[in-house]
Amino acid sequence: MSLSKQHEMHKRRFSRNMGLGLVLAGFVALVFGLTIAKVSDDEFAVPTEEAGS
Repeated sequence: MSLSKQHEMHKRRFSRNMGLGLVLAGFVALVFGLTIAKVSDDEFAVPTEEAGS
């Protein structure tokens, strides 16, 4: 029995892990993109107190 021969189960597990990794990376990219869009919005500003109040 050769140690270098992969079983079919390992091939299927690798493809599932690759798919799950791509989905996770896509979710992280989506959250990062939404965060950048929210922070770079023109209406986003730190509230400042006016001197006359």
